[in-house]
Amino acid sequence: MRDNVLWRKEACIIALLASELGVSTERAIDIFYGSHVYQLLSGVQSGLRLMSDGYIVEDVLAELRSKSS
Repeated sequence: MRDNVLWRKEACIIALLASELGVSTERAIDIFYGSHVYQLLSGVQSGLRLMSDGYIVEDVLAELRSKSS
């Protein structure tokens, strides 16, 4: 995936994450870039890049829930 397309996808994911969590964009950036989901998204082999933004946000939220348990 081209860098600029991936960058836009990440921006949409961050905006959705901020909205879902009711946090600032800056906090959502920290959460997203610190997640394992971001590491998977960065890799070509995972196929996560092909999933919808909402699906990826749900994965980040699930990761957060599992960390807090």
